[in-house]
Amino acid sequence: MGSREEKEQMVAGIKEKLDKAQSVILADYRGVTVKEFTGLRAQLRNADVDLQVMKNTLGKIAAEQSGVEDVAEYLTGPTVWAFSMGDPASAAKILKEFARTHPHLVLKGGILEKKGFGPKMAETLADLPSREALLAQVAGLLQSPLTGLVRVLQGPINKFGYALEDYRKTQEKSA
Repeated sequence: MGSREEKEQMVAGIKEKLDKAQSVILADYRGVTVKEFTGLRAQLRNADVDLQVMKNTLGKIAAEQSGVEDVAEYLTGPTVWAFSMGDPASAAKILKEFARTHPHLVLKGGILEKKGFGPKMAETLADLPSREALLAQVAGLLQSPLTGLVRVLQGPINKFGYALEDYRKTQEKSA
């Protein structure tokens, strides 16, 4: 692997990524070819996700140094780390989609807010709507009460307008 100094530099680099990442997804990649990995890397890169294969011992040390809890149990066997630098769900979504057509890739778990989680949570994270979809839902929820308020406020205004129109008509008749 290299000297102790090289390993320390690698751990420092992993720790830095852990500290910057919105989330990390861990997956077993046995059986995935280099060619398939190349396509996956390009797809992940476009989503601001950095894919890295590393020794589990180095990953464990970096996780400990970063204050990440409960992740060691998911670091067995060949493990690829997908660091989501933007949308926390992007790595999970892309890896889950990739695993549908490449069953050799198996989601093991991940890290979110310095806490390790298992494969079920990785699946749940992958199934979350995108950030844009969530913002659109929130905007819709905020708009709904405003629309109702406008209708409620419009009622008295309309009634007042009808009353003024009736008053005007009665004034025209009496004149």
